[in-house]
Amino acid sequence: MNLKFVLLTAGSLMACLVINAQTKNTMEKVRTFTPEQNEVMEVILNMTDAFHKKDLKSVLASYEPNAVIVFDPEKPSSGIDAISEGFKGFFAVNPKFEYSGHEVFLNGSLAMHFAPWIMTGKTPDGNEIKQSGLSVVVLRKQVNGKWLMVFDNPFGQHLLDQR
Repeated sequence: MNLKFVLLTAGSLMACLVINAQTKNTMEKVRTFTPEQNEVMEVILNMTDAFHKKDLKSVLASYEPNAVIVFDPEKPSSGIDAISEGFKGFFAVNPKFEYSGHEVFLNGSLAMHFAPWIMTGKTPDGNEIKQSGLSVVVLRKQVNGKWLMVFDNPFGQHLLDQR
């Protein structure tokens, strides 16, 4: 079984990149989640599928309207135009990601998803890309029961990297 998860990342390019979790350990962790944790993971999975299809409308539907996404360390983006441009920027890169694990923590109507990642891909001009990081995502349960992303920061390790 090939589970797909999404993380955002960027280096010199701003955009969203997809995580492709393929390890048995990752799959086992997903299976041990509670039903509500699985609902949070489903948001990530659905967004990943939409991203693979380059379906911007469905990708954006995974976020609250006022969500904040960090496409570059220390440079949060918000607003539909900025976020749309960030996602469009990487649709052509078609990166490959691997997680080394996932954690989902719940507190009432809030959830946090953590996942270390490694990404490889190619820029449109053919240059190889290799990056790694820690994704930190905050989700909120909506009145209708659906979970949506509120904050998405794939650079959770950024401050540690500066030491």
